[in-house]
Amino acid sequence: MKTALTIAGSDSSGGAGIQADIKTMTVNGVFAMSAVTALTAQNTTGVTGIMEVTPAFLKEQLDSIFTDIRPDAVKIGMVSSAGLIQAIAEKLKEYHARQIVVDPVMVATSGAKLINDDAVSVLKEKLLPLSDIVTPNIPEAEVLSGIEIKTEADMTAAAEIIGKLYHCAVLLKGGHQLNDANDLLYSKGVCRWFYGKRIHNPNTHGTGCTLSSAIASNLAKGFSMNESVRRAKEYISGALSAMLDLGAGSGPMNHAFDIKGKYTKEKTENKDSKQ
Repeated sequence: MKTALTIAGSDSSGGAGIQADIKTMTVNGVFAMSAVTALTAQNTTGVTGIMEVTPAFLKEQLDSIFTDIRPDAVKIGMVSSAGLIQAIAEKLKEYHARQIVVDPVMVATSGAKLINDDAVSVLKEKLLPLSDIVTPNIPEAEVLSGIEIKTEADMTAAAEIIGKLYHCAVLLKGGHQLNDANDLLYSKGVCRWFYGKRIHNPNTHGTGCTLSSAIASNLAKGFSMNESVRRAKEYISGALSAMLDLGAGSGPMNHAFDIKGKYTKEKTENKDSKQ
């Protein structure tokens, strides 16, 4: 069985972060492992608290993983401090990690910055050059490319800048503000559009985590970059289309929409169950 590692923060409500990554990897057929960068107190309405681990403890987690069950792919999510980013980069280089997917979570949907300038600098200098693919949304791609993105032509230009600068593939997600879920993949000097229809589901918590984890899962299984992205987009469309509705805010998707085994069945009332 192929394996994948997620390096990210914990989401206590289960819709994003480590929890979403593990669910996604499991449903996509790989054995999921995790290195936790932070604990959060959050639900569908927002985050009320964050407690980061130390860089030393994060390194200890990564040592434990790589020296025993080596991951076939690595997904990196939100890491908010320079010290933690540095620790991740050091260990990925030390263990010659492969199939590295970086979801550069830097800007919230509201436009608010989620990490400080020092952390962004270390991300650019140390982590992105190690990645096989980076998956920014439009605000994040503006930070990484240094250009404003208003059109699909701007998306193409930004993806090329990022790809050439960090020598990696780039999946620039257009659904954030520009178009109906059309994403642009820049890989090996070639741009390819992946067209999608926007699904009218207000519960989209964790979509970025889920997409990048699905890509990592498929890379771990040996699919090409193009095929990994295509399969990941199909998976997230299915999870959104399931129309799970939990919580008072922007709720989670149904990561397990494709699981139909006997252990997923709910209890049904019948004569035998009442005896």
